[in-house]
Amino acid sequence: MHGSGQVSRRRATRAALAVIAAGALTLTACGDGETGAASDVPATIELPDLSGEQLEVAAVWTGVERDNFVRVLDEFEARTGASVSYVPSGDNVSQFVGTKIEGGAPPDVVMVPQPGVLHEFAENGWIAPLGDSVQEQLDANYTPGWQDLGTHEGVRYGVYVKAANKSLVWYSATAFEYAGVEPPATWDDFVTTAWTLWESGTTPLSVAGGDGWTLTDWFENIYLSQAGPEMYDRLAAHEIPWTDPSVADALTALGEVFGEPRLLANGTNGSLQTLFPDSVTQTFINLTAPDAGMVFEADFVGAVITDSTDAVIGEDALVFPFPEVGGGEAPVVSAGDAAVAVSPDGKASEAQEALLTFLASTDAARIWAEPGGFVSPNKSLEFDAYPNDVQRGIAEALIDAGDDFRFDMSDQTPAAFGGTTGQGMWRGLQDFLRNPADVRGAQEYLESQAADAYGD
Repeated sequence: MHGSGQVSRRRATRAALAVIAAGALTLTACGDGETGAASDVPATIELPDLSGEQLEVAAVWTGVERDNFVRVLDEFEARTGASVSYVPSGDNVSQFVGTKIEGGAPPDVVMVPQPGVLHEFAENGWIAPLGDSVQEQLDANYTPGWQDLGTHEGVRYGVYVKAANKSLVWYSATAFEYAGVEPPATWDDFVTTAWTLWESGTTPLSVAGGDGWTLTDWFENIYLSQAGPEMYDRLAAHEIPWTDPSVADALTALGEVFGEPRLLANGTNGSLQTLFPDSVTQTFINLTAPDAGMVFEADFVGAVITDSTDAVIGEDALVFPFPEVGGGEAPVVSAGDAAVAVSPDGKASEAQEALLTFLASTDAARIWAEPGGFVSPNKSLEFDAYPNDVQRGIAEALIDAGDDFRFDMSDQTPAAFGGTTGQGMWRGLQDFLRNPADVRGAQEYLESQAADAYGD
């Protein structure tokens, strides 16, 4: 997936983002039940009449992310006559689906946020291969790299309907202006900027330590930039142990900010109780005197800003690329969610196939993009679908990178290590946030957990 143009494309991605920086409840989709478009997006693909069919779709999304996805399901209902309900899966998608299958009532379509989980589903025989109509949309709209992410042992199972650029730092324009600082390009400058913000009276960082997955993203960006892409791939595959010196180097760098409670909104203990949405709102809810100057996370931060604050993206809320660390290249870490058809008999129904086809289309991508806080890996989607210049720039940078990116490391690993609350990377990095001085202890815990999850 990674070609010789990686360095130049990463630089192009960084340049594009630099320009931006300068500038269980069940919800039922609300279509009218009659075939016909519910939105202003013109239909470019044909879908079958599915009147009377019922589909259940499960995903991790809650709040505004869920609401924006339900808009897409509304459109599918309106065009096909099917009835679609949405259920939240919780963070442990593997456990959720396994339990539902054991109970004889699995969801029809699941959004899988981790390639490792997709592989587990395929190995367990829980999901069906994609049909011809889905593949036709993939060939038209997706690069080989994004298609391959949904493949297991040469068989394509997943459609990556939602991407994420996880190498972004969002910041308060007010805080930066008052402190007299500019977006930093290197990690050393990032640390200096944090202290300058603190000296100006603004707590520099809002860290969502209550959600372990955000901490894995911090680590992965530092590690990718500092250790390089080859070492990143080896660590993701557990070809090198977590006790390797390169891991110690990354944790030591991360400890430069995690180890200073004054730099963290609500200190260490408060950060460990802060969930992702709250990390965003406490950065942007108060436009004149923000509680934090910066919050690190992906493009979907924009959805929380728009839904839960009065901040205007591009004016009050700006973004810069995650800085270079240790002289390495600026990291480009991507993630995404793949739609799969759950079918223990190995064959998708007409309704499942139709929904996956729709989700792979530009029609669905445009509806999803319009409210903001979403990036599509669909290369055919025109950038005017996004609601503002900042989000258009983030999307353009991701598409321009082509297949030259590294996928979220924790998402590539077995779910027991990279995607489960209370263990693995999530627990290990929360413990590290609690005690950043114990680099060796964090490494030993992570290696022990990795060895168990990989079966070493």
